[in-house]
Amino acid sequence: MNTGVLFTISAPSGAGKTSLVKALVQRNPSIRISVSHTTRAKRPGEVDGQDYFFVSKDEFIKRVNAGGFLEHAEVFGNYYGTSQRAVDDLLRQGQDVILEIDWQGASQVRRLRPGVVSVFILPPSRTVLEQRLRDRGQDSEAVIARRLAAAREEISHYGESDYLIINEDFEQALQELETVVRSQRLRREYQQTRFMDLIRQLLSQPS
Repeated sequence: MNTGVLFTISAPSGAGKTSLVKALVQRNPSIRISVSHTTRAKRPGEVDGQDYFFVSKDEFIKRVNAGGFLEHAEVFGNYYGTSQRAVDDLLRQGQDVILEIDWQGASQVRRLRPGVVSVFILPPSRTVLEQRLRDRGQDSEAVIARRLAAAREEISHYGESDYLIINEDFEQALQELETVVRSQRLRREYQQTRFMDLIRQLLSQPS
């Protein structure tokens, strides 16, 4: 049976990761975004179970202790985690799964799932990164300053990823991300499972 491909996509806050992933999924409905659990408060327009599963800190810790997360981390005082069962269910259905997580989470996933494909997205400049954070209109100056300070630490881990995409032109970055995802479906180990009957037929002795 074919299983899907697991991807992690990481980026500093403001690099455009979420917008790219949403556009990717709109073009490729067979790709699924894993919905993370978080203890942070909902932002305007966010929907529980769609953007995140919003849970209390006590509930989150209970899931951690039960081994329910593939990865989890604390970011700006809030906890985020990826349900191991939810990811595995999607992969077994043959669907590709994308995890939008920071470098810490991506590192945890690589340790548990060596076959994961990791992508890192960078902004074209620090000035653009700051402007994108301000354009959101959701964060205070203190939060923006904290995110910019954390961006350097996040960016310093770009070398741990398999693929690097610079999000200067959105459409180009989207095409590059789509190419990375599609290319994994052409890997020999995936194709030989998918087309095993054909391969056997081609290798069989003519009657």
